[in-house]
Amino acid sequence: MTDKPVSSSHPSAASSAAAAATATARPSAQPRSSYPVFLPITTRWSDNDVYGHVNNVVYYSWFDTAVNAHLIEQGVLDFHGGDTIGLVVETQCNYFASLAYPQKVEAGIRVARLGGSSVRYEVGIFAAGSEESAAAGHFVHVYVDAATRRPKPLPEALRRVLQALQPATAAAAV
Repeated sequence: MTDKPVSSSHPSAASSAAAAATATARPSAQPRSSYPVFLPITTRWSDNDVYGHVNNVVYYSWFDTAVNAHLIEQGVLDFHGGDTIGLVVETQCNYFASLAYPQKVEAGIRVARLGGSSVRYEVGIFAAGSEESAAAGHFVHVYVDAATRRPKPLPEALRRVLQALQPATAAAAV
C-alpha cells in the first residue's frame, strides 16, 4: 500500500487537517488585554502544595470565585434566594507559570460563548501586574431552575451582564 498525498481541495481532508491542527495546537499564556474584567484573588497558606506552588485544584476554585463574585457585584446572582442557578458542567485549565503564597493574584474573566441557557466563561489567572497569564482555562455553566434543576433561559439582566464580558462587546464599549 502506498501513501497518497491528501488533496487540500477535498472538503473532508481540509476539515480533517484543520481539526488536527486545532487538536494539537499548544495552549499559550493569554495577554491581560484579552479580559475585560479583573478581580483580585487572595492566596492562602494552604493553597501551596508540597512542591512550593499553588496546587492545580486551587485554580478551579479561583475560576468559580472570580465569576460568581462578579455576578454578585453586578446584582445578577442571588445564590440564597434566586430562582436561577448556574451548574458547572465542564472545566479545563492550562498552566504556564507557577504562583505561590503570599503572591498577589488577579483573575481576568470573559465570556467566550453565550447560549440560551449556558455560558462558557474563560478565566486567566495572573500574578498581580503581569502582562501574561500564569494559567488560563474555562468552565461552562448551565443555568437551571433552582428547584427543578432543569435548564431555563438566561434571565435578561444576567444576559446583559454576560454580554458585556464578551470580547467584541467589551471592545466596543471602550
